[in-house]
Amino acid sequence: MRIALDCMGSDRSPAIEIAGAVQALEAGPEDLTISLVGKLEGIEQGLTGVDPAARGRLDIVHAPDRILPEESPAQAVRRRPGSSIVTGIRLLKDGHAKAFVSAGSTGAVMAASRILLRPLRGVTRPAIGTLLPTSRSPTLMLDSGANVDSKPEHLLQFARLGAIYAQDLMGLERPRVGLLNIGEEPGKGDELSLEAHELLSGSGLHFIGNVEGRDIIRGACDVLVCDGFVGNVLLKFYESVAEFTIGLLTREMENAGTSMNLDEVFRVLDYAEYGGAPLLGVNGVSIVCHGKSPPKAIRNAIAVAEQAVRSRMVEHIARDLAGDLHGPLAPFED
Repeated sequence: MRIALDCMGSDRSPAIEIAGAVQALEAGPEDLTISLVGKLEGIEQGLTGVDPAARGRLDIVHAPDRILPEESPAQAVRRRPGSSIVTGIRLLKDGHAKAFVSAGSTGAVMAASRILLRPLRGVTRPAIGTLLPTSRSPTLMLDSGANVDSKPEHLLQFARLGAIYAQDLMGLERPRVGLLNIGEEPGKGDELSLEAHELLSGSGLHFIGNVEGRDIIRGACDVLVCDGFVGNVLLKFYESVAEFTIGLLTREMENAGTSMNLDEVFRVLDYAEYGGAPLLGVNGVSIVCHGKSPPKAIRNAIAVAEQAVRSRMVEHIARDLAGDLHGPLAPFED
């Protein structure tokens, strides 16, 4: 089980990635190994002092270049073949790694995955799935930024991709799928929402109907479907609310001179707990992390990647979407 890890992606690379990789090896199965992709000198320096047992399960793949967030993703992928993102995804494509994890440019990871790994047959728009904390179990939202101009049939595909992820990685036999909308009634929303609602109603998925924004945090559904423009706005707002809530609680307790164990609050709201966001619909396991990820987030993203590989999630998606896209969703079996 070899995972390729981009060591030039996070805001504090490669130290964060190396620390996360070591934590993943300590917490993960014995057959887990990690390829650290990035500048040789920087990674070697960062490995100084790493426990020999962990060091023996790490190897370095030299990639001298880095794609910056402000660059055009598709152009950067073609112009920078020696970048850590392109090199890491090539390891996955060529069979030298089972999955790829990066805290680098989301756009570049998406572009490289689409260009090198290619979308699975039957997938016209790969989507990014992001776990949102709720008062119940987390909700998988997709798309959270890969597609900003989706059509109704794309939202149907997002729902199917999300349902398979929820089955394979969240352990839900029949995940509840909801469509983000401005009202619960079937006739609410714009033309995209109305047509998507009709498609989802006849999809064979466990479609529970429209979900309003206020109901997301209550855990109204397991998979929340929306276009990437709305999804990305919601994701950024969600992150800001989490920071605001934690800051407000801390400040009020300090002003009142009281103390409270906020560990559980931090755990539920901390994006690092959920690892990275998978790019669903491409021919390989490609995980995107937040640029500000701490080592814990990298560790958890590697765990998500490993679980996706072991559950054969990509094969499950390929089998389900290669045929009739409107057929019922069935659990994956060998």
